[in-house]
Amino acid sequence: QLQLVESGGGLVQPGGSLRLSCAASGRSLDYYAIGWFRQAPGEEREGVSCISSSDGNTDYADSVKGRFTIVKDNAKNTVYLQMNRLKPEDTGVYYCAAVMYYCSVDVHPDDYDYWGQGTQVTVSS
Repeated sequence: QLQLVESGGGLVQPGGSLRLSCAASGRSLDYYAIGWFRQAPGEEREGVSCISSSDGNTDYADSVKGRFTIVKDNAKNTVYLQMNRLKPEDTGVYYCAAVMYYCSVDVHPDDYDYWGQGTQVTVSS
């Protein structure tokens, strides 16, 4: 069984930065793609970014391109989401999730097999 634990959320001012971590245990991430999702109050969960295990390809939602970077550290079995130039509309609970091999931000959340508990990100002055 794969377990995922997110950390790194918090309160940040607009224009600031945060780095989220998704630490995996129980299984190696060698064969899993990891996606980051966020959910604002009253909104559906949306894909933000993901990294595939099959080829290391990354994908980003248009709203975060150029500001967010997803990186995988195989030695630590952890995926990071570096978020720069944060905006109030980036506020929400951020989740990481795992699916075998391949992902894109268009993959529906229901297609992911494992989820973390989420970490709150609030961008406000």
